[in-house]
Amino acid sequence: MNDTILMNYNKWINEPYFHEDTRKELEEIKNNEKEIEDRFYKDLEFGTGGLRGIIGAGTNRINIYTIRKATQGLADYIKANGELRIENGKLQGDLRCVIAYDSRYKSVEFAKAAALVLAANGIKAYLFEGLRSTPELSFAVRYLKANAGIVITASHNPKEYNGYKVYWEDGAQIATEIAEGITQSIDGVNDITSIGFLDEKAAKEQGLLVYLDKNVDDAYVTEVKKQSLGRDRAKNFRVVYTPLHGTGNIPVRRVLREIGFDNVFVVPEQELPDSQFSTVKYPNPEDKDAFKLAIELAKEKDAHIIIGTDPDCDRVGAVVKDSSGKYLVLTGNQTGALLVDYLLGGLKEKQKLPQDGVIIKTIVTSEMGANIAGYYGVETLNVLTGFKYIGEKIRQFDETKEKTFLFGYEESYGYLAGTYARDKDAVAASMLICEMAGDYYSKGMSLYDALLELYKKHGYYLEDLRSITLEGKDGLEKIKSNMEYFRENILDPVCGKRLLYAEDYEKQQRIYLNSFKALEKIELPKSNVIKLVLENGTWVCLRPSGTEPKLKIYCGVKGTSIEDCKKELISTLDWVEERIKGL
Repeated sequence: MNDTILMNYNKWINEPYFHEDTRKELEEIKNNEKEIEDRFYKDLEFGTGGLRGIIGAGTNRINIYTIRKATQGLADYIKANGELRIENGKLQGDLRCVIAYDSRYKSVEFAKAAALVLAANGIKAYLFEGLRSTPELSFAVRYLKANAGIVITASHNPKEYNGYKVYWEDGAQIATEIAEGITQSIDGVNDITSIGFLDEKAAKEQGLLVYLDKNVDDAYVTEVKKQSLGRDRAKNFRVVYTPLHGTGNIPVRRVLREIGFDNVFVVPEQELPDSQFSTVKYPNPEDKDAFKLAIELAKEKDAHIIIGTDPDCDRVGAVVKDSSGKYLVLTGNQTGALLVDYLLGGLKEKQKLPQDGVIIKTIVTSEMGANIAGYYGVETLNVLTGFKYIGEKIRQFDETKEKTFLFGYEESYGYLAGTYARDKDAVAASMLICEMAGDYYSKGMSLYDALLELYKKHGYYLEDLRSITLEGKDGLEKIKSNMEYFRENILDPVCGKRLLYAEDYEKQQRIYLNSFKALEKIELPKSNVIKLVLENGTWVCLRPSGTEPKLKIYCGVKGTSIEDCKKELISTLDWVEERIKGL
């Protein structure tokens, strides 16, 4: 263990700035050099979206001190770059930031810590009085004409994690250049013990801490309901919903009730906030096991659809009955394709489908939705992984009027219709999924039947994701070396299939190995991602997670049947994973 690590460890134990419980926690690991090293070998990194890490004491953990440091850096950046507002023709002198938080351990404390640092910097902090979803935070930033927003959440990560996501004045997660600027500001905070903060009473008295009332909730719900296609509700259509102990319970149930769904049954064991997420291993609707209790309730109620949202309610999963009556968890790509068809078909039926309409998806999202959009004459744009890139496009089109944004989605269960928010919204998506399923039900079809019809019409598509977890300092270096290897040694063939081209988003190049085509420039921002496209339409994408210690392997195939797709998908993923583990 080097001297710098030991010096930082001792500082956190001995400095009076750090609380007694922090000192006790660190005293307990005084004989564990590996644990001390992991907690102090670096500062918790501020990435493209913010911070995310294990809750605990140390510079490489998330705690009120690392939250304060990040917030001081953000405050410095806002003061240097935030625009003052003009209202009623007058220049307003206050800088503003909205803060929301979810049900995770320490979320309330972290949110207040951020608010009081902002207040000490003269920036007015608007803090929600209780749990709120990430998409409502995105909406509130623009609604309150704020310069920035913060949401305390680790999304669908295990209970040991929490996070700090930053949004800019357009309501979207911060763009790369802003993230880099904030990171520089954070790096400029040399002494964590020098960061000032007001106490709550003083901040409120000075008007620098404002607790938000129900007005923002009402305005947000109004905008969500505008995304409904206004279909009639079948009186006996039954929905089971689980918020997975998170923020979705109140807004999702409210929206469904207000648009006419009378038979919504909530999983009682998962209804209330619980920072331990005691009924699930992972509070993630991408994990089939998260729906175990919901499926039990659905069988009891003979429900037609199950929906589940993650803790900060920006992702939603759907479970439907298959042809045998068994409940089947849809993939994010399947739900996305169904929503593309439902929304575009509904707009076309109402003669409201704009000629300049556009769908936006990520590069690791299925091509099925793009195929469906093309059937309706709607263009599909690809962006890098991360909903912030969809948010950037929404802002661009809002400013240039070049295109009309209709729908954005990603394979990881994130969807957005409309532009009232600039991040994925599981409240609105839950509404649309239930409305869509209810509409098919009124026609004598299940959502599974509708999916099969789409396959017959547009072809069979199937995708999957595998993650290789590599934790700690050694794991980070292993992920880096793996990506460097594949970048310098492009695989060809892949699982016996000829490579058409490789896309290196770090070098921003499309590389053709088996033809005389020249290199092509990829018009997307740089990113540590490699995508391989094969001759049979199969594609593989390698990408380090931006929030977890994982190397992700995405794969998509197209075939003549689901069985055909499954075989191709498994064999390709197995082949790639074997090569990664063999390095």
